[in-house]
Amino acid sequence: MKEQLLHYVWQYKLFNTTKLTTVSGERIRILQSGVYNRNSGPDFLNAKIELENLLWFGHVEIHIKSSDWYAHHHENDTNYDAVVLHVVYEHDVEVFTSGNRKHYTVALKELIDQDILIGYEKLFAKEKQWIPCEREMLSVGNFTLKNWLERLYFERLEHKSKFITDLLKTSNFDFEAVLFKLLAKNFGLKVNGEAFLKLAESIDFSILRKVRFDAHSLAALLFGQAGFLDEDLEENYYLKLRDEYKYIKHKYQLKTLPKQQFQFFRMRPNNFPTIRLAQLVALYHKTSSLFSELMHIGKLEDYYKIFSIEVNNFWKKHYTFDKVSKQTSKQLTKPFIDLLLINTIIPLKFVYMKQINQYDEEELLSLIRSINAEKNTIISKFMDMGIAVNSALESQSLLQLHNNYCITKSCLSCAIGNFLIRGKE
Repeated sequence: MKEQLLHYVWQYKLFNTTKLTTVSGERIRILQSGVYNRNSGPDFLNAKIELENLLWFGHVEIHIKSSDWYAHHHENDTNYDAVVLHVVYEHDVEVFTSGNRKHYTVALKELIDQDILIGYEKLFAKEKQWIPCEREMLSVGNFTLKNWLERLYFERLEHKSKFITDLLKTSNFDFEAVLFKLLAKNFGLKVNGEAFLKLAESIDFSILRKVRFDAHSLAALLFGQAGFLDEDLEENYYLKLRDEYKYIKHKYQLKTLPKQQFQFFRMRPNNFPTIRLAQLVALYHKTSSLFSELMHIGKLEDYYKIFSIEVNNFWKKHYTFDKVSKQTSKQLTKPFIDLLLINTIIPLKFVYMKQINQYDEEELLSLIRSINAEKNTIISKFMDMGIAVNSALESQSLLQLHNNYCITKSCLSCAIGNFLIRGKE
């Protein structure tokens, strides 16, 4: 028996409540189980209990055995004086408060629905598997799975929105500036994401607003600020950018970042930070009101049009400043744009809609469903189990499920785990 399971049983009253009594024989009715407390202190707060026709308001503490009260030293903790009911699996000793008052105790060992215990054991008492429900997940009803995945997706959006809200606070709630920081971070992908974010944060967005209409000045600003223009090269385009950056740096009193923070090692050339910066320059030069356009369109095709950019001709024949390569267009690919939509545009739109009181859940769902699912080892594992992953909604939801429920074995907080334990839609 696990205490976590007892919490679950108490919260959802998964035991026989008819003619319920304490271990001392007092009649008891549970009017309100209380609010589950995941922090320190009693397990359930503000419960409402009827004992021998008298109403009691207070907290509920749960243990495997009554003696755990003393093992956890609650008898010396005044925070537990407001406990009105001690719920245990097995009663083995009388329990008293710090004021020497005997606690009312309910033992659940003979009252818990045996099907719940069997379902719990089936889920957890197994040989090692990738996730606890690896073999049973497909048995979950479509209604339960569909609704749970949608909920998980918005849970993931809420998690991403915290980072965006923090950026807004440090950017004077300038959504355009935050968009630039988010895009920069995601253009850098996992390897260079933090370095790209530092680059974006090193430039006051008011400067970018002034130079974005001149592609040359914008390129000089970003490449120079990133430290890529501090070498002695004889390339003509490089020299022009370096001269322009010297002027911009002096004018706006900028401090150049060390280029060593940007990684090239073991990266595909199309993901080199130089190429991603060239693409970011092309995007911001192309669209003067990028934030407004992104917030007011809803169709996937329109996003692809906005992110359809042409890098400077120099970069079509280069991956770095010092070496010529075979000419390629180096446009943003659809999978890369999809990642920008998933990790930047939709989360920012989620926050913005709430900010202006125009939240439209269906619009966000429609957009995320129109985007292809991501491909990674976690999603592949779910697909091997037979789970359909038809869009980014499913892939994002399954990532949230795996990282926040499966890894931590938080099955009792998961709709899938609930279904497998309780057998209900």
